[in-house]
Amino acid sequence: MTKITLPPHSKLLAPEFTFGVATSSFQIEGAADQREASIWDTFCAQPGRIKDASNGLVSCEHIKHWREDLALISDLGVDAYRFSIAWGRVINADGSVNKQGLQFYIDLVDGLLANGVAPHVTLYHWDLPQYLEDQGGWLNRDTVARFAEYAEVIGKALGNKVAAYATINEPFCSAYLSYEAGIHAPGHKNRKEGRQAAHHLLLAHGAAIQVLRKHAPEAEHGIVLNFSPCHAFSDAAADRAAAELAHAYHNLWYLQPLLKGSYPDLTHVLKADELPDIHPGDMQLIAQPFDFLGVNYYTRTVFRAKNGWFSDVPPTEPPLTTMGWEIYPQGLTEVLTQLKQQMQGLPPIYITENGAAFPDVIEHSADHNNAENTVHDPARIDYYQKHLLAVDDCIKAGLDMRGYFAWSLLDNFEWAEGYSKRFGIVYVDYTTQQRIPKASALALRDFWRARRAQWQVAEAL
Repeated sequence: MTKITLPPHSKLLAPEFTFGVATSSFQIEGAADQREASIWDTFCAQPGRIKDASNGLVSCEHIKHWREDLALISDLGVDAYRFSIAWGRVINADGSVNKQGLQFYIDLVDGLLANGVAPHVTLYHWDLPQYLEDQGGWLNRDTVARFAEYAEVIGKALGNKVAAYATINEPFCSAYLSYEAGIHAPGHKNRKEGRQAAHHLLLAHGAAIQVLRKHAPEAEHGIVLNFSPCHAFSDAAADRAAAELAHAYHNLWYLQPLLKGSYPDLTHVLKADELPDIHPGDMQLIAQPFDFLGVNYYTRTVFRAKNGWFSDVPPTEPPLTTMGWEIYPQGLTEVLTQLKQQMQGLPPIYITENGAAFPDVIEHSADHNNAENTVHDPARIDYYQKHLLAVDDCIKAGLDMRGYFAWSLLDNFEWAEGYSKRFGIVYVDYTTQQRIPKASALALRDFWRARRAQWQVAEAL
């Protein structure tokens, strides 16, 4: 496949729908000497934590090449760019503001606006400053207050220039993967800690959104959650119950508090000492109104029963991405439709991340006078095609879908996988820092540009 198309009357083609590309700070920025260390710097330094023993100290050197990256974004014809701010690049260990670090984000926002691209800012994409982890990190309730202070610095600096603020990206990953499963930084393995970290992350969302509304009243404010439809491995009653439990524990545990002010009742499987400590007023703070829900979607998950709990069953049937993930676009429509039925008051939705890692290879030009190298990634084009149709299906199913962001603009540091997996629509040569748009970038660019051309024709009529 070389082209991306949608039905002619799809609402995704309307000017009101937002298309963009997304990145995150630790994964692309580099310039580690200009910020405080984060938990991921510490994690990367521990042997065996990162698949290729790499780190994020240099990465894509986005801090150095941001103007070049801005030109790439602008050339794609997107409406918006979603990026995260590195907490430790803005707030020093002593609590003072790193003016150089803050100015970088001010310049980036101003550059986006000058190019007609709406900034969508995420305050926290997993890179907690190590100085806060040293005080307990997300297990320390005081981190909530520190996050609100950080949000105020950003809100004052960027204000209404930002179209949309997301407080937290995927609290599931920063709680379950990081404090309960030990896969992500800081690498703890404790169920009680996982639930407590999740509670404090959601509290931080509630505290920060109040601050952001004050300083950016014209912007949209929300949070980003990752969802996967949870399927049973077999029709056995135990496996079906395991899938339902996984759905409650992985999906509803983060959405239900935001909408209903309560956690799923799992007291029949969780021990009392595994539940989070909740103070009076906590759930009200978490459950205040928010303008949008960011949804990150990649694949479905299959579960079987194991000792009264659940265990995921990795897929084996191709096609799989290089992450070993099943390509299951219908799962996006499936899980959002399910959540709409289960949760009243679901807010407007942006797909804030969707994409895939494939074994990308540079094809060098046979003409040595032609410096144009290419990366053919038809599987990624097909992936985007099918998932955009799934978003279209969501709208037909009655969901209020407002936008879609491709993950990711650039190949980057892929957390515990290091640089071994490439999600970008732009290939990054980590040795030379050369950026090479892949065929998927060109296909998306042509689609986005054609969409804009349709508006111009309509306006002229």
